[in-house]
Amino acid sequence: MKVLLAGANGYIGTRLIPVLLEKGHNVVCLVRDKRRFHEQNDYSDRVTLLTGDLLKEESIDTLPQDIDAAYYLVHSMAQAADFAAMEALSAHNFAQAISKTNCKQVIYLSGIVNDTGLSEHLRSRRHVEDVLQECKVAITVLRAAIIIGSGSSSFEIIRDLTEKLPIMTVPRWVNTKCQPIAIRDVLGYLEGVLMNEQTFDKTFDIGGPDVLSFKQMMLVYAKVRKLKRYIITLPFLSPKISSYWLYFVTSTSYSLAQSLVDSMKNETIMKDHEIDGVVKRDCLSYEEALELAFNKIEQNSIVSSWKDALNNGYLNSGFMDQIKVPQNGTLEYKVKQPFSRDGEEVLKNIMAIGGNRGWYYWDWIWSIRGFLDKLFGGVGSRRGRTSNISVSPGDVIDFWRVLLADKPNRRLLLYAEMKLPGEAWLEFKIIERNGKTFLSQVATFRPRGLWGRMYWYLMWPFHLFIFKGMAKRIVDFGEGEKQK
Repeated sequence: MKVLLAGANGYIGTRLIPVLLEKGHNVVCLVRDKRRFHEQNDYSDRVTLLTGDLLKEESIDTLPQDIDAAYYLVHSMAQAADFAAMEALSAHNFAQAISKTNCKQVIYLSGIVNDTGLSEHLRSRRHVEDVLQECKVAITVLRAAIIIGSGSSSFEIIRDLTEKLPIMTVPRWVNTKCQPIAIRDVLGYLEGVLMNEQTFDKTFDIGGPDVLSFKQMMLVYAKVRKLKRYIITLPFLSPKISSYWLYFVTSTSYSLAQSLVDSMKNETIMKDHEIDGVVKRDCLSYEEALELAFNKIEQNSIVSSWKDALNNGYLNSGFMDQIKVPQNGTLEYKVKQPFSRDGEEVLKNIMAIGGNRGWYYWDWIWSIRGFLDKLFGGVGSRRGRTSNISVSPGDVIDFWRVLLADKPNRRLLLYAEMKLPGEAWLEFKIIERNGKTFLSQVATFRPRGLWGRMYWYLMWPFHLFIFKGMAKRIVDFGEGEKQK
């Protein structure tokens, strides 16, 4: 079948594509930027790419007529206060465009909404279901609670909290019940309902076999990891304080922390099991889902991560237009470090920067900068990176976004997502000249007003030591040189 996938660069969409290809379907991916998709996916030559922005109706007005079915996997949970309006507009534009094709089914992954007094996030998901009913085709809605998998926001937050805090004082929402489901089972259900007429114009709850509170989920995580953890519930922590607590302890953004805390007051438990009669599946338990996620992390085979999504308010969809670093009105700090070892080894060090590897020199300064960024409402440096061994455009590296990871030309270009009075780029490139090989490391800053220039010159002494030390350690690392 010819299947359209909206949200192909997202956490779920990225993982669904190979499942559909394995079944022999002709997959058409609707993306905002083809460059990012080509760089990120090994199977980009096996799918058809369409460029379009769901927030701009005119950009998706010409979808292929011969589509058999479509997946709508677009969410804006990490956006600022207007995310609900953006989700509704996105769904409306999609419904109008898909109605002009021969599509027979639209499949939407929503959230379980069986509780009363729904959070804004869950109300938005429910409203999107209604908006999609504008389609002149059959709608199939799958409602899931917390999705557990390597790189999922829920898994990463549970991981952050449990790994970092031996003793936790937590809000009352940790006693709210939910029904977690493994990402593998979500993909199985998404594929299982495809063009299944028993699912047309129906809504199904999906979930794993376990019903647990958030507190129990953290304790089971601790048991699997062989950690001793103590959780003390405090009744007086307000949602705002809870959001800040989650924001500072984990790698989540504040807007996402707000959405999560607001949603955690609602129980997300399956109301019925009608899906069992349509798609027969033995779902993984919560503990099995955790083990599977750990295996993927240990093998450095995390397919996608919530942190790499672009709908977090820090960059717009055209972020890859920043690949050409501006030359006018900018300030630069350049380091040219010669080396004699194999250039491929140095390139590996460049591509492994950040995350678990760190920044090679004065990591404590980078940590302080990340903490200060969090204090001022930025992303901080706890996001790490999706993979320790590979990097692609659009990936997150701590408080940077990857614009270019060009191995053939031995170049890595990063764009700052931290709070700054301007814009910043950090470029690493291996160059050969006159028979010698150098690591070129260039920090470029485009200041915003007088304060931007003051900031740059105040940081100059730190740049002087950090960037020189970093360049030297990058070329020496792994050759008897230990990171400091």
